[in-house]
Amino acid sequence: MNSKNLSSPKIVAIILNTNRKLDTLACIQSIEGNQYPNIQIVVLDNASMDGSVDAIKTRYPHVSILELNENKGYAGNNNVGLEFAIKLNPDWIFVMNEDIVLDKDALDEMMHEANENPKAGIIGPLVYHFDEPEIIQSAGGSFTKNGDSIHISQNEKDSGQYEKPFEVPWISGCAIGVRLEAIQQAGLIDEHFFYYWEETDWCFRIKAFGWKSIVVPKAKIWHKGVQRNYLPSPNVTYYATRNRLLFNKKHHVSLLTWVKTIVELIRTALSWSILPKWKHLHENRDALIQGFVDFLMQRWGQRQTTTTKS
Repeated sequence: MNSKNLSSPKIVAIILNTNRKLDTLACIQSIEGNQYPNIQIVVLDNASMDGSVDAIKTRYPHVSILELNENKGYAGNNNVGLEFAIKLNPDWIFVMNEDIVLDKDALDEMMHEANENPKAGIIGPLVYHFDEPEIIQSAGGSFTKNGDSIHISQNEKDSGQYEKPFEVPWISGCAIGVRLEAIQQAGLIDEHFFYYWEETDWCFRIKAFGWKSIVVPKAKIWHKGVQRNYLPSPNVTYYATRNRLLFNKKHHVSLLTWVKTIVELIRTALSWSILPKWKHLHENRDALIQGFVDFLMQRWGQRQTTTTKS
């Protein structure tokens, strides 16, 4: 698809980088490889110590760089970029992880769907594992029967099961495009989450204004950050637990979903305590319990541990 034959909405792409110089450079290269005619790239650098800022300035002097003074997590850091991007008055803002690589037609395909579907407030690509380029990592997001968030078709081989754009409950935060009008109505990312579930909450808040979240299968990206055999760290377990409960509270899920959520968390904590095959996950168990307690105590933002500076 040739973007020059289309109306090309103005895009601002914001990339959050933390000590991943080579990945960020590769991400920018793939964006520029799209040859999309109406885009501005902004890098948010989270106090990187690997020479990222100098390398980006040298190779891509036209890319804007915002150097962050405080780590406010995925949510807060990206909000700095969103506030900057909004002032540029784009049609769409894309929030991107530094460890993604875009197919050469990804932006064209998504903006073609944006032009065709005026109710698309959020748009995203089909995400593949970088180390297994034909294995799907995320075809958008949905929920289990117990109310946990899941990636649709995760670890499935792409056999052509997705051809046309389709609506989903939420879209992976590794590459999520949001219409400016939708942001102006629903607001920025909720910084209570800090990390994890924040994009799910954002999608739901935007959906409340009548917008749709659309996955465009012909728009392809490859994400390095999560492999097929990915095992969550204790930090991820903490945020996944606390923020799942926060999401339930914010979006007034049913009593049945609350019961299923609590039962699942208790069962998981007990399994990680008692069953021999899972007892090595005691740090994850402790993180789960801490996440539950912090939700009850309404402690948000970054996780506080004995090694975390307050």
